[in-house]
Amino acid sequence: MAIMVCGGAGYIGAHTVFELIGRGEEVVIVDNLQTGHRGALNPAAKFYEGDIRNADILEKIFSENKIEAVIHFAANSLVGESVQNPLKYFNNNVGGMQILLEAMTKFGVDKIVFSSTAAVYGEPEKIPIVETDKTLPTNPYGESKLIMERMIRWVKNLRFVSLRYFNAAGAIESGSIGEDHKCETHLIPLILQVPLGKRDHITIFGADYPTHDGTCLRDYIHVVDLADAHILALNYLRNGGDSEIFNLGNGRGFSVKEIISAAEKVTGQKIKTEIGERRAGDPAKLIASSDKAKKILHWTPRFSEVEKIIATAWNWHKNNPDGYKE
Repeated sequence: MAIMVCGGAGYIGAHTVFELIGRGEEVVIVDNLQTGHRGALNPAAKFYEGDIRNADILEKIFSENKIEAVIHFAANSLVGESVQNPLKYFNNNVGGMQILLEAMTKFGVDKIVFSSTAAVYGEPEKIPIVETDKTLPTNPYGESKLIMERMIRWVKNLRFVSLRYFNAAGAIESGSIGEDHKCETHLIPLILQVPLGKRDHITIFGADYPTHDGTCLRDYIHVVDLADAHILALNYLRNGGDSEIFNLGNGRGFSVKEIISAAEKVTGQKIKTEIGERRAGDPAKLIASSDKAKKILHWTPRFSEVEKIIATAWNWHKNNPDGYKE
């Protein structure tokens, strides 16, 4: 029996595939390589290049392989882009989920782990965010993921785990795979572009927030810990667990200034900063509680210190300054 990973050539998907293979799982990847990379593909996994909105490719995959469960990462995920082009997000994210669920139903695949987002909560009423808090997305990306979650709920004879989190960071310690986005928006790789000589400085958008140092606090979770959470969720379903939603967080937030300081320590280089205006809609704090995941999934993050997270990212970026070669 194989685990089908949608988006297995992407950042979090590739790390999850690596962890699955390391635990003796048979893995089938489907990825359209829109944001994924051939260089991130694990040679031990079976790969199909295709889009999950294409029912024919899914028919082929499910016909040729005995699929036990699906782990779903294949979604567009840029907040700003979703505001500019909301229909792209509903077409790809929601439309893709519909076609995938139809194929799973047809072939009797009854388990799915969905990589969702804490963006479904919108502006939090309290910190840390817990699973029972209101879901009021403030952008089409968060809205599309919430619709996807709701779609899964209505499919008969399907059990699911939805994992909600904010910022994935870091890379596998060997440095063989890492983070490579065509349009980089994540803070840590943007900061590391300064010591790499790819940018002159990093802009801090607002230094007058009601936090201990005036800069925004955010959750950062190591990508291997995220991969581990997805596999624990898979095993939870295998063991008969009911459908559930879990938040994933590091237990505390890190400020923008703390991330920059840690990056300076890791790289041994001074990182020039400039203070810019606040970005519209940026909350002061976004931190999710992972107490439920720790209690039920027995999830224990291995990378809790920000310097250790950044060190793994730096190991990847300094050896692959231009990302994957293919």
